[in-house]
Amino acid sequence: MRIPVSWLAEYAALPADLSTADLDAALVECGLEVEEVDDLRGRVTGPLVVGRVASIEELTEFKKPIRHCWVEVGEAEPRSIICGARNFAEGDLVVVALPGAELPGGFRIASRKTYGRLSDGMICSARELGVSDDHEGIIVLPEGTVGEDARAVVGLDDVVFELAITPDMGYCFSVRGIAREVAHRLGVAFTDPAAKAKEEPATGSQPFPIAVETEGCTRFTARAVHNVDANAESPEWLAKRLVQAGMRPIGLAVDVTNYLMLELGHPLHAFDLDALKEGLVVRQARPGEVLKTLDDVERRLDPEDMVICDATGPLSLAGVMGGQSSEVEPHTRNVLIEAAHWNPTAIARTSRRHRLSSEASKRYERGADAALSLLAAQRAADLLVEYGGGTLAPEVADIDHRGPIAPIAIPVDLPARTVGVDYGRATVVAMLEAAGCTVESGTVDGDVLTVVPASWRPDLTDPADLVEEVVRLHGYAHVPSATPRAIAGTGLTSAQRRRRRVARALADNGFVETYTFPFVSRDRADELGLDAKDPQREAVAVLNPLDDAAPLLRATVLASLVNAVRVNLARGAKDLAVFEEGLVFQPAEGWTELDVVTLPVSKRPEDEAIAAAIRRLPVQPRHVAAVLCGQAVPAGVDAAGRAVDWADAVEAAEVVAEAAGVVLETAQGEAAPWHPGRCAELRVDGAVVGHAGELHPEVCARLGLPRRTAAMELDLTALPLPDLAPAPVVSHFPATLIDVAVVVDEAVPAGNVGEALREGAGELLDSLRLFDVYRDAKLGEGRKSLAFKLELRANDRTLTNEEGVAVRDAAVAVAAERFGAGLRE
Repeated sequence: MRIPVSWLAEYAALPADLSTADLDAALVECGLEVEEVDDLRGRVTGPLVVGRVASIEELTEFKKPIRHCWVEVGEAEPRSIICGARNFAEGDLVVVALPGAELPGGFRIASRKTYGRLSDGMICSARELGVSDDHEGIIVLPEGTVGEDARAVVGLDDVVFELAITPDMGYCFSVRGIAREVAHRLGVAFTDPAAKAKEEPATGSQPFPIAVETEGCTRFTARAVHNVDANAESPEWLAKRLVQAGMRPIGLAVDVTNYLMLELGHPLHAFDLDALKEGLVVRQARPGEVLKTLDDVERRLDPEDMVICDATGPLSLAGVMGGQSSEVEPHTRNVLIEAAHWNPTAIARTSRRHRLSSEASKRYERGADAALSLLAAQRAADLLVEYGGGTLAPEVADIDHRGPIAPIAIPVDLPARTVGVDYGRATVVAMLEAAGCTVESGTVDGDVLTVVPASWRPDLTDPADLVEEVVRLHGYAHVPSATPRAIAGTGLTSAQRRRRRVARALADNGFVETYTFPFVSRDRADELGLDAKDPQREAVAVLNPLDDAAPLLRATVLASLVNAVRVNLARGAKDLAVFEEGLVFQPAEGWTELDVVTLPVSKRPEDEAIAAAIRRLPVQPRHVAAVLCGQAVPAGVDAAGRAVDWADAVEAAEVVAEAAGVVLETAQGEAAPWHPGRCAELRVDGAVVGHAGELHPEVCARLGLPRRTAAMELDLTALPLPDLAPAPVVSHFPATLIDVAVVVDEAVPAGNVGEALREGAGELLDSLRLFDVYRDAKLGEGRKSLAFKLELRANDRTLTNEEGVAVRDAAVAVAAERFGAGLRE
């Protein structure tokens, strides 16, 4: 919200020596965020004065009408000025920028010869001065002294603060609310602008028949003004304030409602009374009804929308925007001013449903002051009569369904106990009264206060809100800033340390970590090619999803990680290696048989209800997944490059296993969404913990991924946490290297053979590596040769050849026993 200091000073007695910086600090201390300070005094530099047009000579020899004017500017002789505008006449007061002045945009004024005449200055429009967007003609002043500085006349002597109003301070969406806050902060007098109007009681008859048929409208008031010039030009002071606040003056009736909305924080609406048929009805919209709003959009209404109707149908989307059929037109002579109070939640939902955020809806959804409805309507009617020449109808409509404001009981020492500052009883009472609350007479009972919030503070509903007000109004500066002592502990858990090691290891191997929202679409299971009986299809749905297109919680990290891959591919990236570590969600055991649990928010739920809710929580194991596509090794002048394949995904899984401190076993596997012939099943201690390989071509096509995209996913929760490992003993004795080639059946996995050799070799084995796979008819049909390099080392001696051969034979013996392996001749 934009608020000029001059408007603020009308209701808060700001000190004469208050600087802009001090006012800025006071606003921040009130809890208001200052987004921008617009000092209008610096927009125009140099001489800018009020002038009077002494004479006008029409120059007709040019293609467009040009005027040669002589303008009095308080000097001995009038100045010669060329101007193309035609909305002024001799004797009019205008704004003149003299040579040496600089207008917004760096436009410098100088004496120059144009159209065969001397132009010794410039007669200015509002747009040229930067005070509005009006460029239809120059500014004609209603009054002023020739030669005086024109900045005060056109509003360039003010400072405008632009504030970001938080949802809990909706009452500050008005000059009234901000002035009250600033007055309290600076300790100066506050004048309530609502006191400008006298509230008239409701009369037996109404200015127009009105009926309220919805509980969402708690108050509806109306006043009528007859024979008024509803589109008269607004007074200069009013139009100037609207412009400074960021609004464009339109006509008297609309300008008055906008002005009072900014000043009081209570929206109003002006109806063309002659366009209304029979009577007004406030109700819920009916299925199929449509309304063309003032923004020229035809909107299909929802039964949850509240509308104001007459015999022809909906006229206004209540609390959000009026309709075109009853708006104030140029011929309007009779106006009905409406001021109502609407349910904030209903207005917020309507605004979001129609994607229509208006100045009115911003205030209503934060809670406007229902006590102001009749006062605001009366004030608007008074201004219309004063400046539009109308007659105020004696009938007053006020349909009031408001209930009493519930009192709040608060222990007087609760603010002190909550914040740690010694607030005395007098201080607590004074701060609550400054917040608009009433500490009712005779309700101070021992250590408990009974507090009734003001009508303009609907955000105060419980003791915690009152504590916040006491602290805020007393000043956050009084709250000591102390760093809390860290609680002694053991630091990260083993699981946390493992997660960090895994992420660091993948990053060190060229992968980029990413974070994705854990929400996926209902079609994602089909896109991943999951079998109809796959457990991952039993995804947990979110009751109130952020995005209706993605209402399910992911059952696999790959399901959401592919979204990040697609975004990067769409932005031109081709070679990708990304990973994510996060939670996946699986339905609780027997979740279809569990009852839905609704927990109250007004009090602590019962232990049984909490336990029932916990039983419904989904199981949330941690997974790590990685996706690779494009080139694993880029092509260069000395190499052809290499594309990503299934082995890169398996290597990523091995990186994770090594960082997690487990030994990974790999075997041929088959699981969606991987290619059935290029998928490795990943096991730890015989249990399947994940898969790695190339994604199925059809999956790549459905997801928009490059062919032969590789991926892996591991269940980190399923990996056993290793015990504390003893520090390794580094031997200074040389290693003994022995190669061994064994022949096994084609179906026997090389990893299983290697594990058997490792077990048979015993403690002297330092490392084992497969370096060759050989197939030949001489080995026999369906047989293959696997060649391994064994590195043997002892901690206390150099091994002899005989010891090395014995280790090799022992290793081969285990492989022979398990897989029928034999040494290759």
